Amino acid sequence: MNFPLIMLILLTVTGGIWLLDYFLLRHNRIKEDDEPWWVEYPKSFFPVILIVFCLRSFWVEPFKIPSGSMIPTLLVGDFILVNKYTYGVRLPVINKKVFDMNKPKRGDVMVFRYPDDPSIDYIKRIVGIPGDLITYRNKRLTINGFPVKMKTTGEYTYVESGINHVYSQGYVESISGHDHTIIINPVAPSIQLSGVRQFPSYENCDYNHSGFTCKVPVGNYFTMGDNRDSSSDSRYWGFVPERNIVGKAFMVWWNFSDLSRVGLSIK
Repeated sequence: MNFPLIMLILLTVTGGIWLLDYFLLRHNRIKEDDEPWWVEYPKSFFPVILIVFCLRSFWVEPFKIPSGSMIPTLLVGDFILVNKYTYGVRLPVINKKVFDMNKPKRGDVMVFRYPDDPSIDYIKRIVGIPGDLITYRNKRLTINGFPVKMKTTGEYTYVESGINHVYSQGYVESISGHDHTIIINPVAPSIQLSGVRQFPSYENCDYNHSGFTCKVPVGNYFTMGDNRDSSSDSRYWGFVPERNIVGKAFMVWWNFSDLSRVGLSIK
């Protein structure tokens, strides 16, 4: 469901009725007569719809985390807030940038439109910016020839699909001075070659059973999930074009299963 488009349609309809009544209909009504319902209701809803539309389009937008690809940073069921303007102001619906601000940085947790289906929103961590050489072999991430620092935090266990316990190893990873937690399943392969698709600029990448190396093209970003062995990300479907960016995730505002997560900042 394209919520921004629905909001734009509602805003246009209610606003159009309000303008029609202001400039034409009210002058033809007898003063004692009440407004017809089809004028009264749109006029009442128009300010509310306008405020919600502006907030979601240019300031913050809520999202719900549907999968475990960003565990342990984000859990299934987390409701998060995304800053819509930190990477620049974009027109709603068409997502065209009209005012530039900050550039996405390595380590940012970013929401973007899935390149294979822009109607779907994805959330991943940026590990590569335009021009970077990204290597991931034998579960170790290297950026521009420099191995990313990792420090073990011990075993991490989580429940998958409601019944299956997954045992992984936790690490603190430091990308460009940005520390964050990741988990790695030591028995899983570095890359599932059968899951790698053909994607734009695929020729920038070299895959084998131990991992891959990719050169990030201009105007694109390389993303990975913090749950490294349970994430569909740039390793499999390619680079994220700048035009697909939605915003930067910055806070967990609700989780029905764990209220202690409310208010947590996203690092």
